[in-house]
Amino acid sequence: MSTVTVSAFIEAQDADLWRLLTDLPARADWLSAVDAVEVLGGAAGFGPGTVWRETRARPDGGAEPEEFEVIEAVAPGRLVLGSRGAGADYRITWTLRTVERRRRGCTEVTVEQEAVPTRAYGRVLALILGGLAARAVESALRRDLADLALAAGPARSTEAA
Repeated sequence: MSTVTVSAFIEAQDADLWRLLTDLPARADWLSAVDAVEVLGGAAGFGPGTVWRETRARPDGGAEPEEFEVIEAVAPGRLVLGSRGAGADYRITWTLRTVERRRRGCTEVTVEQEAVPTRAYGRVLALILGGLAARAVESALRRDLADLALAAGPARSTEAA
């Protein structure tokens, strides 16, 4: 199993960030790596069982569709998503925690992605490409956090970890 965790402080209320994270049709508007979002079904509104497909831009210029399912949604503090990949299952956990920083309220946002190999070749690839893959995931998660901060308001994020 491989885990990558990144955090940022965003000067916005947790409820406002939650709305951005859970408004599926608007995700393509604020996530710079996402070209399109298609809601596939599940819970009415947003909650456990909600499933959608995002088409994400790859570094090589291509596009990669990814399907996500909401596993847990506890507004406005915890969102857990699952995604099946080639040879691995992914679990992405968003945690939003209100903190006081510089005498102002803001939210510490932490994103953790766990990859669990599901096939032998997934374990072999994790051993061979583990460090490279972890750096690519970290970069993508940091970009998503920066996009979230930008959508919440201009120049509002500072990295925590």
